[in-house]
Amino acid sequence: MAAVTRYPLAEARSLPSKTPVGRTILARSIVAGLVFLIAYVCYLKYARTPVSHVDVYDAFETRELSAIWGTSRFVRGAVTMQSEFVRAGRGAAKVVVHSRDKFEAGINGDKDSERAELEEAETLLSKENRTYEYSFSMLIPADFPIVPTRLVIAQWKQDCDGHVNCSDDSPVVAVRYVSGVLQITHQTGRHRTVLFETDENLRGKWNDFRFQIRFSPTESGRLQGWLNGKLVVDYSGVNAYPENATTGYANPSLFYFKMGLYRDVMAEPMTIYIDEYRKRQLPDGI
Repeated sequence: MAAVTRYPLAEARSLPSKTPVGRTILARSIVAGLVFLIAYVCYLKYARTPVSHVDVYDAFETRELSAIWGTSRFVRGAVTMQSEFVRAGRGAAKVVVHSRDKFEAGINGDKDSERAELEEAETLLSKENRTYEYSFSMLIPADFPIVPTRLVIAQWKQDCDGHVNCSDDSPVVAVRYVSGVLQITHQTGRHRTVLFETDENLRGKWNDFRFQIRFSPTESGRLQGWLNGKLVVDYSGVNAYPENATTGYANPSLFYFKMGLYRDVMAEPMTIYIDEYRKRQLPDGI
């Protein structure tokens, strides 16, 4: 058996930095730690860097959800691909929210919430002062609950990037469906503005939405919205929260899109179908 060298406790504690082998191990550990740190910083920087030009389309024809969507906003099984109800092609996404799904406790006096939403991948985030067009179709089932519970079925949020000051701010643009009334709202401060509202019965049929948006905290902001081919919103002006250390928003800001079911907590489940999604960046000046 090979001899085993034993060191007194005090010497053993200092051994790694006082022998050639120990110094080599320590140096390698430091280098490995630095490499990991650099890689992690690069990941944080570039994983959230939007691509230079956005043009994506999802017909929801595959068995699994496309990689253009994140999965952090719904529980397992809440989003599935099905072929019974489709706008075009052979498939569409079915989104279901049950009570306490992706539960989030309310802060600052707000109500608790739950959700099942598709959120666009971080590389697809919209840049400030660039114009983007979004289009998608939604089927609200004929037996969809008509309740006064707050419900958002599509929303654009200004990216808070981890800052607490803005984490609970309302979406800058949202499509809401409450008590059988569909609204398109706009908010960049304490007060919300309703840009469009209809109590037309939209249940039991596919509804086609299209938006052209240029986000800006200045008067250069732009928002146009179409419902089933009809222009229903035509807005010019501020459509982003102020960018400073107080609000927590960066200058310039990024903006992300989500759609599905986001609501105050209630017992009854809800289901919605989504098809024919597209996002593309439009030429500057539009």
